[in-house]
Amino acid sequence: MARDRNPSCRHTRAFAVSVAALTVGGMALAETPASAAGLPKGHDVSSHQKNVDWQKARTKGAKFVYVKATESTTYRNPYFGRQYNGARNAGILRGAYHFALPNKSSGTSQAAHFVRNGGRWSADGWTLPPALDIEYNPYDKKHKCYGLTKAKMVSWIKSFSDETKRLTGRRPVIYTTTHWWNTCTGSSRAFASNHALWVARYNSADAGALPAGWSFWTIWQYDNSGSLPGDQNLFNGSMTRLRKFAGGS
Repeated sequence: MARDRNPSCRHTRAFAVSVAALTVGGMALAETPASAAGLPKGHDVSSHQKNVDWQKARTKGAKFVYVKATESTTYRNPYFGRQYNGARNAGILRGAYHFALPNKSSGTSQAAHFVRNGGRWSADGWTLPPALDIEYNPYDKKHKCYGLTKAKMVSWIKSFSDETKRLTGRRPVIYTTTHWWNTCTGSSRAFASNHALWVARYNSADAGALPAGWSFWTIWQYDNSGSLPGDQNLFNGSMTRLRKFAGGS
């Protein structure tokens, strides 16, 4: 995923999988997977993208975007306001996401930090539900599950979700990879019934096997670069469904 930088430190959103051309049977696919033709295109950005040209993004087909707001309880994206508001002003649905560091503090405290710094939701038809980005530890490859047991990881995610729901009225969308989820939560099925799935899978004609519990994806991140700034995403439905999703359905 995108890397965040400021003059004193680097905040990294790890790549979900290694970067390579989308291929099927050795043949390059079109920019978006053929199986996804006609689905609303979107993207996600962080401070790495800085000042995004949102009108250009819309011209290139962007229907929605997620903007990184926070990480742990100490980081805020310095470009968040201009990115988040710029997308809305250009007529693009937008939402905020939080990069989880479960080894740093509780899910409750990270959710509170997130909501205070951009993670709020309103039923205005333009604001996507808040999102939790939980994936391999970008700062310590030896502790990809952040040193937490499977049970403690499930508990951490639940506490983040419960606090986000309490503060915003919405359960967070969960961004993850199938491998991380099944490895670090022990294939938990505790969240699929009431959390939308944002799954990352590159180099594939489809989203592939999903994390335990989910039978369908809501958002698929299929590449880390393309025609839109940042990572490339698709919504699993029509524009009407996307607006309903933003509105609370």
